[in-house]
Amino acid sequence: MTGQAPVAPKDTTASSMFWRFWLATTVSEAGSAMTAVALPLVALTVLDATALQVTLLAAAGQVAWLILGLPAGVVVQKYPLRALQVTLDLVRMAAMASIPVAWWLDRLTYPHLLLVALITGSATVLFDIGNSTFLPAVVDKQELSTRNSLISGTEAVTQTGGPSVSGLLVHLTGPVGVLAIDAASYLVSAVTLGTLPERRPEAQPYTKARQLIREGWNFVIRHPVMRPCMMWATVVNFVSAALVALTPLYLVREAGASATVVGIVIAMDGVGALIGSAAATRLAARFGTARAMIVAGLAGGLLALVIPLTTELGNIYFYALGNVGFAFGVVIGSIMARTHRQTEAPPKLLSRVMATVRFVSWGALPMGAAFSGLLASLVGLHTALWLVCTGALIAPLILLLSPVGRRRDLSGPQEDGRHRRTTMRNF
Repeated sequence: MTGQAPVAPKDTTASSMFWRFWLATTVSEAGSAMTAVALPLVALTVLDATALQVTLLAAAGQVAWLILGLPAGVVVQKYPLRALQVTLDLVRMAAMASIPVAWWLDRLTYPHLLLVALITGSATVLFDIGNSTFLPAVVDKQELSTRNSLISGTEAVTQTGGPSVSGLLVHLTGPVGVLAIDAASYLVSAVTLGTLPERRPEAQPYTKARQLIREGWNFVIRHPVMRPCMMWATVVNFVSAALVALTPLYLVREAGASATVVGIVIAMDGVGALIGSAAATRLAARFGTARAMIVAGLAGGLLALVIPLTTELGNIYFYALGNVGFAFGVVIGSIMARTHRQTEAPPKLLSRVMATVRFVSWGALPMGAAFSGLLASLVGLHTALWLVCTGALIAPLILLLSPVGRRRDLSGPQEDGRHRRTTMRNF
């Protein structure tokens, strides 16, 4: 089997590599954020899709995590990273560009949308695993938390600006035109990544892929902190996917919102993520990574409960506020858990550890989206929204009841009961 060769020393060259990689990721993320609004609107307004079809479309974009999540860690180790990521960007570009072409030819169908969602979702699985193994290779351990906060903050900006801009562009170009912009963003990403030096794999003794996958799996499920953090992420992703799938549907059909308003409300998720990423490092330093993760999660879950209070355009601010609060808690937990994995996992296992966690936690994305559609069909959109938002409180409770709840820091020792009560009062 093979492993990625070390990159250049962490000097100005490595810094330049990071910033070019950051630029490529930011451009493609911005395009994808716009598509998060445009794609369901294509289904709703162009093809007159049902509620179940819209939520299944969201599920199709994430189902690849259940299929490719575990093998992705082995694939990323085996192939040159730059060539792999450039290829994946070009695949996503071609798939997304096919929608405007089919629409122009009057051949666009719902199965076509599903196929594009499946293709781009599969390519994104491999691309994201590659992303997760790049950062620790060019950044010192003590800088990982700061860099992860920067990346999360950037993602928050794209999540904020992308949907808002998308809502405006829908009025100018139609939702299909926004997908053409997303296709162009993948091309820009591919060209930028192509300027990076190649990271060729080193020859290693042959090992069966199944054994390599098992090593990463066993490391995570036997780890006292990574296992509950993976469970936390699984619940968070299930709830997030369900909420994302329901949001455009609920806002358009229940609250009577326009495409612009839908984009702005979805963008509030990015506002919360931006606030959380800016605060994460300071909260971790002052209170500890484990405590900050739990308290932020509880606060975010409670704020998510105001989302269903939106019943019409006049009180849509409840939805926006809930989005901000939920995203705030999620991004803080994500930064803490991701940094812990990157620093505590052995380097030779890192890509497989990341793949294991994402296979389980991101595999919940299609299930959450599909579940929300079935739930809405059975009990109605408003009741389904209440049930989904209530589920946001389950994730922090998992951490609180696990070994993580007895620690100040994820990487630190467990505390005895008396010390824990004292320090929690200080928090």
